[in-house]
Amino acid sequence: MEKFKAYRITQVDKSVQAAFVECTLDDLDPGEVVVRVAYSDINFKDALASTGKGRILRRASCIGGIDLSGTVISSSDARFAKGDAVLAVGHDLGVAHHGGYAEYARIPANWAVKLPQGMTLWEAMAFGTAGYTAGLAIVRMEHNGLKPANGPVVVDGATGGVGSIAVAALARLGYEVVALTGKEGEAAYLKKIGAKEVMLRSSIDLAKIKSLDKATWAGAVDNLGGEMLAWMASTMKFNGVIASIGLAASPNLNTTVMPFILRGVSLLGINSTDCASPELEREVWRRLATDMRPPMLKEIAKTIAFEQLPGAFDAFMRAKVTGRVVVDLAA
Repeated sequence: MEKFKAYRITQVDKSVQAAFVECTLDDLDPGEVVVRVAYSDINFKDALASTGKGRILRRASCIGGIDLSGTVISSSDARFAKGDAVLAVGHDLGVAHHGGYAEYARIPANWAVKLPQGMTLWEAMAFGTAGYTAGLAIVRMEHNGLKPANGPVVVDGATGGVGSIAVAALARLGYEVVALTGKEGEAAYLKKIGAKEVMLRSSIDLAKIKSLDKATWAGAVDNLGGEMLAWMASTMKFNGVIASIGLAASPNLNTTVMPFILRGVSLLGINSTDCASPELEREVWRRLATDMRPPMLKEIAKTIAFEQLPGAFDAFMRAKVTGRVVVDLAA
């Protein structure tokens, strides 16, 4: 039986070890669809799992990679046929089900999405979970009344994967985007991908957050949590919409109900792993391939070879990554 290369993460005592191994199709988890993987990517969750810095794995040993794109080589589900181009992001991939860091993957059919028309396998992973999360946030914000005429949208953690795609996608849709970042040196990058203005976190006094501050933002995409989310809530316009996506700064939220009951602000929780319906998931991918598609996706995402994967996680843990990292399984 043909052997192929995979990057397996294993819990040993209280530590995590990760290494390339040889596998066969028989080693893969059950599923209706077998995919020849073309690309995967690196998300912060992947870095946490592979370095053991976060309690991510839900089994003793797992092929990593929470995202994948590739070509179907066999399917027992009528929705997919040999030769179909597909993608899969999130669900249990890379944490409880063997994931995308392997030349082949076997996945449940309900996790697979046919590649939208006009999107390549590489582009699917340039988006990956990060881009899908940003897209899901924008779709849900628009369902809750956000539109460009309402006013500016602020995005924090703007140089990260989710933040970069959010900035670029919102700009493509015609929004006035203000990118909020702690990285002064990345202002040129943020303006290049679509930010009208770059705001430094150091300009905000988070020690003095008011219950209600100057109404500034029609929308906000928050990757940080904590005090930054509390500040965002206090500065929203009437009927403003906040998408809560991450907790890079803190999982805590110390705020008041005033923005919500006096300004009608909506706080939307965005779970990209398993909360969206299949119809909504397909709709988000369709829009990422069309009206939300960033014109500079190749500037946002860089590509590394599969063999370079082990050395790429440390930069994520040190917050030294700008944009997205695609992993080429064939390289």
